[in-house]
Amino acid sequence: MADNTHTKIQVALAGNPNCGKTSIFNNMTGSRQHVGNYAGVTVEKKVGETKIDGHDIEIIDLPGTYSLTARSLDELAARNVIINENPELIANVVDASNLERNLYLTAQLIELEQPLLLVLNMVDVAKEMGLKFNNKKLEELTGSTVVETIGRVNKGTEDALRGIVKVSKERKIPNVRVNYGEVLEPAIAELEAEVAKLDTGRYPHRWVAIKLLEQDTDILEKVQELDKSGAVLSKAEALRTELNKSVDMDIVFQEYRHRFAVDVFNGVLEVVPEHKDTKSDNIDKILTNRWLGIPIFLCIMWVMFYLVINIAEYPKGWLEDAFKLLTDFIGANLEDGLLKSLLNDGIIGGVGAVISFIPHIVLLFVSISFLEDTGYMARAAFVIDRVMRGVGLHGKSFIPMLLGFGCNVPSIMGARILDNPRDRMITILVSPFMSCSARLPVYTLLASAFFPPEDAPTILLGIYTLGIVVAVVTAKVLRTYVFKGEAEPFVMEMPPYHMPTLRSVGIHMWERSVMYLKKAGTFILAASILIWFLTSFPQDVEYSQDYDAAREQVTMTHAQMADEILVNAMLVTEEQQAEANDILGQMLALDEEHKDDPPAEEEEATAEEATQEEAAEEPAYFEELKAEELYPVAWALYVNHKAEEDEIKELDLQQGKEKIEQSYAAELGRFIQPVMEPLGFNWRVNIAVIAAVAAKEVMVSTLGTIYAIEASDADSKSLEEFLSTDPDFNPAIGLGLMVFALLYLPCLATMAVLKRETDSWKWFGAVFAYTSILAWVGAYIAVHLGRALGLG
Repeated sequence: MADNTHTKIQVALAGNPNCGKTSIFNNMTGSRQHVGNYAGVTVEKKVGETKIDGHDIEIIDLPGTYSLTARSLDELAARNVIINENPELIANVVDASNLERNLYLTAQLIELEQPLLLVLNMVDVAKEMGLKFNNKKLEELTGSTVVETIGRVNKGTEDALRGIVKVSKERKIPNVRVNYGEVLEPAIAELEAEVAKLDTGRYPHRWVAIKLLEQDTDILEKVQELDKSGAVLSKAEALRTELNKSVDMDIVFQEYRHRFAVDVFNGVLEVVPEHKDTKSDNIDKILTNRWLGIPIFLCIMWVMFYLVINIAEYPKGWLEDAFKLLTDFIGANLEDGLLKSLLNDGIIGGVGAVISFIPHIVLLFVSISFLEDTGYMARAAFVIDRVMRGVGLHGKSFIPMLLGFGCNVPSIMGARILDNPRDRMITILVSPFMSCSARLPVYTLLASAFFPPEDAPTILLGIYTLGIVVAVVTAKVLRTYVFKGEAEPFVMEMPPYHMPTLRSVGIHMWERSVMYLKKAGTFILAASILIWFLTSFPQDVEYSQDYDAAREQVTMTHAQMADEILVNAMLVTEEQQAEANDILGQMLALDEEHKDDPPAEEEEATAEEATQEEAAEEPAYFEELKAEELYPVAWALYVNHKAEEDEIKELDLQQGKEKIEQSYAAELGRFIQPVMEPLGFNWRVNIAVIAAVAAKEVMVSTLGTIYAIEASDADSKSLEEFLSTDPDFNPAIGLGLMVFALLYLPCLATMAVLKRETDSWKWFGAVFAYTSILAWVGAYIAVHLGRALGLG
């Protein structure tokens, strides 16, 4: 017997959807995972590594599938891994609470003649249902090794890993087979004898014979490529024609596999439970109720957005403060110039604006992961199926569309679970209308800038709902005029409800957060630098006045005014003037100390366009200085100093605006202004819209860079504050921009995957044109509707 102690054991992890396979995979591998695609298809491939008792194990997490008949890309990918990549063994995760149905896949895995480990998962749920199984009998009837696990709480993981090592060492092939009855078995044996004359590689001869009789397209193509396969194919066709006279060949193989599953289930069941409604059944009576289902779904989504918006604001503020400190540090240690501008305005102003939204992204994925792991998302698909059926779309389409709330790329790729090509194509084409996490920073930024905090969750729910509505209407049009035909019935398993574990939710949160940060550190960084270049050049700008001279004049004027204040107060000695200036220094130090204090309402009301006396209302923290004899003089000097700061700041702002108005970015923005002007968008928004074609988050980083360059160094307002105080912006335009961000051209990665999945430049161009026109019309309606409602 070979010693596998120092070799890596390769395992294929197979199972039905919702059997807990991913939990088992995460428990086994932890963070030691990497994600790619299966060869030839766009199905996500997860591979992880682990170690136990000195044995290195590589685990491939196969797509969740009910069957290996290769009707969908998922099934094909799973089967190709088992056959072509030749793993040492298959670990078949089965749901103990639905054992009979899960054994249908087990029957097909047995036919592949590979060493098999049966992982009996969710035994706790089965126990609650009153189910008890004889595992020794299960091993006997399936020819496999059986271990028990509870993936949700990471129980039995080591037993499963040791089971993998045991099966790997023994190399025991299941010694049972599915009996296809008196009619089929002789035909299978006859065809198997012919197949044995061919070099089928790793494909078992009996399995190939069965697949040829089933007219499995993939196997037919592979056999056709073999030398001297003509006789085998002719024999298969003749046998199938003869068999069709006595049995229905389209269903007979499925019937016998199901019979095998039933026989095994009945053979291992020791306790027959009394039929009674489970907790999940009772909850479903409410959550999937015909009339309450959709309102409850909308309420759950509203609560999710409320938590995302309100809780994330605190860590977002901390991140913004950290970036301000970094900006101040760079400003204090670098001289004015291109490098300082690149770091502060381009990188921190752009990438920092995007990273500051990571708390929202994390909370969004925590919420979605929580809803998925509890089992509610499956119910949501069932509830929405009624709407989907109304537009002729498969209810199963809602599952990949739900993925679109995270990212449109896996959403489009997720359409592979649909067997019907029409349904698959429609799902691919409407998935980009689902609001991905990259759009969330845009929505959050605009909602925070223009709407009260209590209204923000409702605004977000409205935008997300609008995306679903547009997707549904688009699907109806496509089904009616392009992809005609009846929608197939929707059958979906409802997993039992259970509380997710922190580990499970944490892994999902970590994966998505790292992906977001990688995007910010690479793609968005490059885009921010490009936008900085376009907004910073050319450097030889012709100004309307000599701003350096204007600033010097302001400084001289206020220096003279300070001298006059001292003279009028009859402070003629150096000691008296030094004392007054010392108090002034203390005032400015207190200003710096309290700069982050929330302003009083009356200060807010007079801060914008007030006279010097009004703007210079005495702060409460000056109270301790009022006892000083020369406080009135110092106060007059303080008012004069603040006026000087304000005038220089205004000059800096005017110069920044003049400079950026002559930049390459402004020229490009003004070039498309005739098209965007009816929407109320200025050239800054136009540039952000163009840049965001690369990735929707870039809209935030672009606006952050533009406003950072345009503002003076002393102006440390947040991006929300810049937008809310920009005279070119108002709530109606903010609402229109949200609608535009929702509907217009998906990001480049999404468009690339869409082209690959549809294999058509025609559909690529159609999506480009349709989304562009739809976004413009939608934004136009939103802006003018907002103005009609008094938001202008």
